[in-house]
Amino acid sequence: MPIESQGTVLKISNGSGTPKNITAITKAAIAKVTSTAHGLTKGQIVTFASVGGMTEINGLTGFILAVETNDFYVDINTTGFTTYTSGGTATPAEWVAIGEVVDFSGPTGSASVIDATHLLSDAKEKLMGLPDEGQFTMSLNRKFSDDGQQICWAARAGRLSKNFQVTFMDTTVMTFGGFVLEFSSGGGVDDKIGGSITVEISGAVDITP
Repeated sequence: MPIESQGTVLKISNGSGTPKNITAITKAAIAKVTSTAHGLTKGQIVTFASVGGMTEINGLTGFILAVETNDFYVDINTTGFTTYTSGGTATPAEWVAIGEVVDFSGPTGSASVIDATHLLSDAKEKLMGLPDEGQFTMSLNRKFSDDGQQICWAARAGRLSKNFQVTFMDTTVMTFGGFVLEFSSGGGVDDKIGGSITVEISGAVDITP
């Protein structure tokens, strides 16, 4: 069955929530973080600080892939990190909904093609370059008092990097970082004021069903 687009929620990060105290972190491809009654949810982004032993994780930002009452799992590979000893916090990003969104499109990802042909090649030999997730665009009814729209406008003016979250009707969550490259507004006779936001994605896109 296809997923309905109606009900999709788009959000932008703005500030930080309450830090969660950590009591353990596993060494694994997908790290399990223990934090009693953390209250975090799938799709949130957390930043680590003041961790003892596994100091490599300090300053890193992780995307929460799954949660349990006292544990959550992040997309950080800690296999080669030093063993966790004590303390630390995971601080979640605060999300603000972008209001009055009419439609959206993206990511428009692609990758460059690297020519690996040499003198003994029988035909062109190619490698795939680094993925470029491209852009994410959304059209909206312009509402100047909407907090989410205001944050997008300020991010463009301030050249600020922000995180964005798209939650679909089937609870799938897509999260990515980027810059608000464009925020335009327009209108006409017997019409509403509309707008368009273009986000230039930086880094990978995380999708968690």
